[in-house]
Amino acid sequence: MTTKKKRSPHTDNDSWVVIAPDSALDTGRSKEGDPSFIKLKNPATGSSSLYLFGSGDVSLYEVKAFSEDFRSWFIGQTVQRDGRLLYVTPIDPLFLLLPYIFSAATEGKFQQVEQMVMDEDYPGCTRLLHCTQGMNSLHHVADEKEVGGLKFHRYNQEKTLEWLKKKVHRTVSTLKKSNISVGGGVKSSMFIRVKQEDAKEATKEDDCSSEESCQSRQNWHEEHVIILQP
Repeated sequence: MTTKKKRSPHTDNDSWVVIAPDSALDTGRSKEGDPSFIKLKNPATGSSSLYLFGSGDVSLYEVKAFSEDFRSWFIGQTVQRDGRLLYVTPIDPLFLLLPYIFSAATEGKFQQVEQMVMDEDYPGCTRLLHCTQGMNSLHHVADEKEVGGLKFHRYNQEKTLEWLKKKVHRTVSTLKKSNISVGGGVKSSMFIRVKQEDAKEATKEDDCSSEESCQSRQNWHEEHVIILQP
């Protein structure tokens, strides 16, 4: 009689292998809470993505996973079946705040940001209001006014586009400093761009290296056209 082998109780656990900057996992920066993972709405796709709030929710990090089939981790004396490798990198919280501010623009009035950043599907989005970098940068995407000590904001498309343009230029500058080619004129080292006119000329020279050769091929095509006719 055969018996089914029991799975070790240590094969499933909540351990992850993470590559992250020290600032993301520093628990001594704030007494209000340790770093924690959370799922929020991805501003690029609108779907759920994993993020990491730093200690006290003052900073935000994006979490990307590198995954391969049939991969596991040996952690101490246990086997972690989730073989993914997680990369944690800083992200500007304003990117995640922007969709909520944009959605509130339909009303066309100034509102407190606390009234804009609400989501039944992602209730944890309110933690973005504690990210000092994002809150201090609201003027890049919205008009501001202060009444009775309270700040109110309204989405501004012109400011937003200018802010995004600066982000792109800064990214391009950083990539160029790292010798990474960017822009529409990038050429792969494995391919050579050939102008269409040059390609046509090269083909013509190859096909008709001599007048006799061209005439011979013309006659060949004419003969076969006749043969293929019904």
